[in-house]
Amino acid sequence: MRARVAIIVLGVLIGVAVGIGAFTFVYAKGYSYLTNDPAACANCHVMNDYYAGWMKGPHRSVAVCNDCHAPHNFVGKYATKASNGFWHSFYFTTGNYPDHLEIKPRNLRITDQTCLHCHTEITEAILAHPAHGQQERTSCVRCHWDVGHMK
Repeated sequence: MRARVAIIVLGVLIGVAVGIGAFTFVYAKGYSYLTNDPAACANCHVMNDYYAGWMKGPHRSVAVCNDCHAPHNFVGKYATKASNGFWHSFYFTTGNYPDHLEIKPRNLRITDQTCLHCHTEITEAILAHPAHGQQERTSCVRCHWDVGHMK
């Protein structure tokens, strides 16, 4: 009797896992998030303005979403994509997200590090200025918030 119940429970768990996987990777186009295609970011209608802004922005010719919003190493990139993907799908599925999306602190640090990496020559000179050495460094995105996503 216990073996039968265990098989039924296992069957239900496998069915739920397959169902969630099919929903995520087929209906919600989850497979597209494994790529570098910026159009994947616009799978959710809430991201359409950000995608359109990137299309009009100066970084379109030199960077895709992952270049600015994901670490540049394999593990960091896919760990960030998995975490962001889970929370994005959770909030979009529940409808519990603000009209104006705000970047989370961890993702802001990633994006800021990318600015510093790609613009090393400029940022080294700025960061070496004596006035900057006396205060906490501000985020590049604080002043250049619309560079990647022109409005």
